[in-house]
Amino acid sequence: MVRTLALLLAQILTAPIVSETVEIGGREAVDLATFECRDINRSTVLQRVCYDPAKGELIVAVGGAYDRYCNVPAGTADALAGAPSMGLFFNRSIRHEASGDRYACRAKPG
Repeated sequence: MVRTLALLLAQILTAPIVSETVEIGGREAVDLATFECRDINRSTVLQRVCYDPAKGELIVAVGGAYDRYCNVPAGTADALAGAPSMGLFFNRSIRHEASGDRYACRAKPG
């Protein structure tokens, strides 16, 4: 038993660390290494929320699909996390249709 546990622990400690990547809109892969992600179990709209405060990027899972929002202030991300109804806050304040694309991610020149 101890030998098996030691072997398992050795495998865990020597396994390479691989960051998670999610597909946005079926066309773009985003590495979540710099994002703080939370699985959401208190919303019927949102399943997961990931936020990168340095970039101001918010990635949300709605209906099993991920979408990305850019230039989201930290205060807005905090308000989403603390909202009594995360889905209502998201739908009224962040979702592209509600925000007038204020948080749309523009293509990078190049």
